[in-house]
Amino acid sequence: MRVNILLACEETGERLYLTSKNRRNNPERLELKKYSPKLRRKVIFREVKK
Repeated sequence: MRVNILLACEETGERLYLTSKNRRNNPERLELKKYSPKLRRKVIFREVKK
């Protein structure tokens, strides 16, 4: 079952990206490197609760 999740920046805390994941295959929190317009570089974005 795929669910929508929010990704928040580790450094600034801004919640910019919405993506989906399969909870059966990835039960732990998702971490992706994404672009942060505030910092103007790629940083780690971690899954947060809504």
